[in-house]
Amino acid sequence: MFKVGIIGAGWIADKMAEALSPLKDYCVYAIASRSIEKAEEFVQRWNVAKAYGSYEEMVDDKDVDLVYIATPHSHHFPHTMLALEHGKHVLVEKAFTANAAEAEILIRTAHEKGLFITEAIWTRYMPLSHKVKEIMESGIIGEPRLLTATLCYMMEFKERILRPDLCGGALLDLGVYALNFARMYFGTDIVKTVSNCQLGETGMDMQECISLCFADGKMANLQAGTLCLNDRQGIINGTEGYIRVDNINCPHVIEVYRDYELVARYEKPEDMVNGYEYQVYECRRCIEEGLKESPMMPHEETLSIMRQMDSLRKEWGVTYPMDQQ
Repeated sequence: MFKVGIIGAGWIADKMAEALSPLKDYCVYAIASRSIEKAEEFVQRWNVAKAYGSYEEMVDDKDVDLVYIATPHSHHFPHTMLALEHGKHVLVEKAFTANAAEAEILIRTAHEKGLFITEAIWTRYMPLSHKVKEIMESGIIGEPRLLTATLCYMMEFKERILRPDLCGGALLDLGVYALNFARMYFGTDIVKTVSNCQLGETGMDMQECISLCFADGKMANLQAGTLCLNDRQGIINGTEGYIRVDNINCPHVIEVYRDYELVARYEKPEDMVNGYEYQVYECRRCIEEGLKESPMMPHEETLSIMRQMDSLRKEWGVTYPMDQQ
């Protein structure tokens, strides 16, 4: 049994518990919250073995195989460092940290201690995400040249979006998915970035448009925002057709068009629970094989995206308290 301990008992911890609860060889074994009452409520909801009223107690538990950091972006650095200092392998919810400086320290610390660490950008681990790459490489849409990706939800009044001390804004919460979508399929050799951003009253980015130009001539147009709903689609356009991904945040359907005619359709695996399970599968595989990072989300890619987001925030004038430390 592969035992996961979770730091933070919020809604995203519930999603992880939902993913692992029906699986035979995996479980959420422990939950840690600053409130023991909240931890015990979580135990009752998901039949978890251990409830802890402090994070320190849980990372001391020798039976925890992997710690999942499910707290706000602003708290990823101290909570991940705590787990690493106690010899735990760690899965860190996206965005990995508040900024690249924090990410560099965590990854360096994991390397020094010989521990596995990876970013929980769940789309990187999903079977349908890998299927998109396979379709592109098949040549059915010709040469891919233009990509669009968009992800918007109505979140303008959510506290975690509005507060700088929680690393608010659309970029770290939603834009990170669009950036990952572009980089997964068009690569990382970005030679030019052009962007626009709308700031809210608290100084956080509420919606943004980002255009990326790649060295080989490809382009990506990305949108992310908290002020409206949208179709959440990703489209990869080629010289002979295009691929439509129904939701870049959690793909369920891929459609392939050639000369504007639908020629193939792929759906999520029948045994998929909610998608969170795939990142835990990959963590276990890597740990058991003695790997310190996942080839599905290499450390250098996490660092590069954090640097990219730092640069965008600097351009927009979006700052967090952690940037001054």
